[in-house]
Amino acid sequence: MTSKIKVDNINKVSDDSNIIKKCGTTTTIGSGASNPIVVDGSAVTIGRCGGTVSLASGATQTGFGRTGTVDWITTPKVTGDSPVTVASGSGYFLNTTAGTITVNLPAGSAGDIVSLADYAGTWQTYNVTVSANGSEKIGGVDATAILSTAGQSVTLVYVDAVQGWVNTMDSTSNVRGNVPFMTATVSGACNTLTTVDTNYKLAKFINPGTFCVSAAATCTSLNAVAYLVVAGGGGAHNSIGGGGGAGGFREGTTAPIVPYTASPLVAATGITVTASPYPIVVGAGGVAQTPAPVTMTAGGVSTFSTICSAGGAVPAGQDGNPTPSDADGGSGGGNLHRGVGGGVGNTPPVSPPQGQPGGGGPGASNFSGGGGGGATGAGTAAPNTGGPSTGGPGGTGGTTSISGTPTTYAGGGGGGVYGPGGAGSGGPGGGGAGGVCGAAGTSATINTGGGGGGGGETSPTGGAGGSGIVYIRYKFQ
Repeated sequence: MTSKIKVDNINKVSDDSNIIKKCGTTTTIGSGASNPIVVDGSAVTIGRCGGTVSLASGATQTGFGRTGTVDWITTPKVTGDSPVTVASGSGYFLNTTAGTITVNLPAGSAGDIVSLADYAGTWQTYNVTVSANGSEKIGGVDATAILSTAGQSVTLVYVDAVQGWVNTMDSTSNVRGNVPFMTATVSGACNTLTTVDTNYKLAKFINPGTFCVSAAATCTSLNAVAYLVVAGGGGAHNSIGGGGGAGGFREGTTAPIVPYTASPLVAATGITVTASPYPIVVGAGGVAQTPAPVTMTAGGVSTFSTICSAGGAVPAGQDGNPTPSDADGGSGGGNLHRGVGGGVGNTPPVSPPQGQPGGGGPGASNFSGGGGGGATGAGTAAPNTGGPSTGGPGGTGGTTSISGTPTTYAGGGGGGVYGPGGAGSGGPGGGGAGGVCGAAGTSATINTGGGGGGGGETSPTGGAGGSGIVYIRYKFQ
């Protein structure tokens, strides 16, 4: 028969304090503070299979060594806590949303370990400076280390006086939940897709192509895109011609998905896209009039989705040139007919209007062309000066920051003049200037939708219209 000792308590002789005490289901071994327990054996097992061994709250352990990990402090350190003095065996989340943070490492002993992690993914904006204690080194260099990568986390282990703190783990692929934004691609010669204003993509079309939405966002509001669709500007006449009208200017946005400073003509609603290809048409600039058989032409239309901008109109004039009604378009062409108004803009009509009317012809004492209409300003009529002839300036275009930089598009062409008088200036936004006697009208700037400038008396050619442009802007992160 196996021997047994049956007791509930074992007490110390000297002071009768408990060495082993059984109370209910709990057995306590030891007699309190400052009374260590020594278990001596070649192998010691604590706990049972499937059980749990825990350190009491506030207790510490020694002699077991570290496993290459840290205990993370889950209250993030912020800029106001800087400088942060860290302790070996701990990991720290550093939140630099409001500014930089400096970290002071402890005096190093072999095996000490510290981890640091980017709490908010902002170290690329406000970085973290890590300083060693005294003359200790970081990676073998007696200098501070800078952490400046978004989502970065590092683990530093103190090795020895030669290398000091050595980085053993460096992650720059912080895993975060991602809002499923839309993705898209661009095709067509010289068309581009770039990042603007940090969180937005800008598709720029200077030639026909395709805007292809590869994947739509799961949140419908994130599929709204801003757009600017500018048609080609009208070409101008070669001899004492009015200015060509600017191409139609149409813009739309949906705040706050695509915030930027838009033009006065912006529509309050953008286009909501789906996962599909969107063919893009970029209107060509109108051909300038030269001696027969070449005939000036209106600018070409530009399109994206349901948005169609009309081409800028040609000017109306004499000697076989188009009649006034032919000078209607995205913006109206200037007129050479004395006492007759310029072409009508915003044709066909849309809201907000895509362009303005051209300037009218001169009075009986003048013989020069009116300026072509621009996106936001009408072309100026040729004045009845009674002195040297003067051409009318082209109308002002529209200014928008959809590309990330304020830029003006769709300025009207200036009117040409009879004799040495003052030719009409091109409207801001790429409009070409008119010419004086014997001088050709100036062609509009390409990819602005500006109207061509009318040629001066006996000029060989008018100015060609500027080709159009299409922008699509969307949030990608």
